[in-house]
Amino acid sequence: MKQYMGCLVWWAAAMSPAHAQADAPSAPALRTEFVFGARIKVDKPLVIGQSAHGLRRVVPIVGGTVSGPALTGTVVPGGADWQFVRPDGVVDVQAKYTLKADDGTLVMVDNRGVRHAPPAVLERMAKGEHVPANAYYFRTTARFEAPLGSKYEWLNRAVFIGVAERHPDAALIRFYRVD
Repeated sequence: MKQYMGCLVWWAAAMSPAHAQADAPSAPALRTEFVFGARIKVDKPLVIGQSAHGLRRVVPIVGGTVSGPALTGTVVPGGADWQFVRPDGVVDVQAKYTLKADDGTLVMVDNRGVRHAPPAVLERMAKGEHVPANAYYFRTTARFEAPLGSKYEWLNRAVFIGVAERHPDAALIRFYRVD
């Protein structure tokens, strides 16, 4: 029993956060690199109504533009942002749409995130007013699906964070690759 307790004490010490940090190989610091921005034009939301998750709505995507150092082109009409407003007021978004690069390459996007703000800001947004982006939180994580062998294949192999702004007729998203 004494030997068992000794092993248990050693294991607990080895698993302590201080010990784990001292023995862990140093991980590289996270860095981000701006790759492109998208202005995604949207139509008026279709309000489905209350669901088990909250107020469900679908926001049709009707086009837009993409520009930046790593990709330029357009947003293809036909996607949508399926969202729900949770009981705590946070908007969960899941937008699926397609980008068309200037060379004709199509890239699929699955962009998920959250938006929240104080009630007064949410009221202004609901009225269709333009609200400065620093008045609310709107962040996303995007997954891209680019054709293998294309010059955009690198989009398939990285994590991307979107810093978003909501405008009455569009969402502006700046995409950053996390290195």
